[in-house]
Amino acid sequence: MKLEVKRFQFGKDATNGLLFIDGKFECYVLEDEYRDVKVMHETCIPEGEYEIIFRKVGGFHSKYTSRYGAMHKGMLWLQDVPGFEYILIHTGNTDEHTSGCLILGDTQTDLDVSFNGMVGSSANAYKKMYPKVATALENGEKVTIKYSKIEFGPVLSNKSGDEYISSKTVTEKFDELLLKVSEVNGNIISLKAEKDGKYIR
Repeated sequence: MKLEVKRFQFGKDATNGLLFIDGKFECYVLEDEYRDVKVMHETCIPEGEYEIIFRKVGGFHSKYTSRYGAMHKGMLWLQDVPGFEYILIHTGNTDEHTSGCLILGDTQTDLDVSFNGMVGSSANAYKKMYPKVATALENGEKVTIKYSKIEFGPVLSNKSGDEYISSKTVTEKFDELLLKVSEVNGNIISLKAEKDGKYIR
């Protein structure tokens, strides 16, 4: 099974992304901010691909066993992340709820609106995603997660290029067209009058 995190918005305190499982969109994700040099509890993990295994010890495991009962088989734990230990996938709402870990949500707030980031309905997103990954692990499948950025290409601009014309030019061209239509109309009326033996002076 292949999971993929596509980071697409980088803020002062948080990073917004999308989670895909085997190429299909699963949910929104939130992480700490991107930094060139790691700051403890304030940095998202490096881009790369990591294997996921169960972690069946520790405080998160005990808490999630109590919270989710039989559904919970162990925390989803990323392996061999450079400079980080115990990177997990779990619930939360803002960047205050993560120290490099991946937080899931069914909704997401633009980082221009809230610099701390925000994902909503995190427990719902977790309960939908977790059984898929846990089942794959229990069946002996290798599960990996790849982190990358969405490349948007050149910066978009609303400045008009050579292929566009201004509204003023459109209005002028339209007025010219109306004038020509009026002239044609006048000629048709004159021709019809002549045909009927009438003359318009």
